[in-house]
Amino acid sequence: MKEHNRYAFIFDMDGVLTDNMKLHALSWVELFNDFGLKGLDPERYLVETAGMKGHDVLKHFLDPAINATDADRLTELKDFLYRVMSRSSIHPLSGLSLFLDAAERLGIRLGVGTGSGPKNTGYVLGLLGIQQKFQAVVTADQVANGKPAPDIFLEAARRLMVEPSQCIVFEDAIPGVEAAERAGMKCVALTTTNSRNMFSGFANVIAVVHDFTGLNPEILLDMPFKAPLLTH
Repeated sequence: MKEHNRYAFIFDMDGVLTDNMKLHALSWVELFNDFGLKGLDPERYLVETAGMKGHDVLKHFLDPAINATDADRLTELKDFLYRVMSRSSIHPLSGLSLFLDAAERLGIRLGVGTGSGPKNTGYVLGLLGIQQKFQAVVTADQVANGKPAPDIFLEAARRLMVEPSQCIVFEDAIPGVEAAERAGMKCVALTTTNSRNMFSGFANVIAVVHDFTGLNPEILLDMPFKAPLLTH
């Protein structure tokens, strides 16, 4: 019998706990349109920057030299727009509640590691009604570097008191999968944002799934790095 409390599942939030990444992308596109950046579509945003901190998104698309004050102001404008657009559209990803319950029964420690700020994180977890499931929640403002740096996931592992090698990350974004790999963590990739083949180059991806329906926590714990992919 495994000592399951020595293991942790760390979930990205947007695009993993709920399928809301397109709403984030639309919010950024609307903001950038107001600043004269035309021709940016949501799909390009998702491919290039999903999982990044807001400041890094602004540097990537708007101004590489943007200062912290302006970046904070624009990020808050975008986040307000996102909350207005998404209020009736935040629902748990299929199978999530049963999966969290099963992991909880096994004693697996649960955390969130998200590139969102504290206000959006509280907003989404509150609408989903699952805050009490997680022993640690790490947001973008609590670490020095956003994804693809490993900081968010390493901090979540530290707070959960679990070794990084004993953590499995659940991610939908390429920068997030890279962050998990750099943290030395296995990863379950969800296809809410990227197609299945986008994850083929990552040795730490042990499963590629559309949602949590029928996913067995114990099977995931037994899968080593570079295992044949579990898919559904």
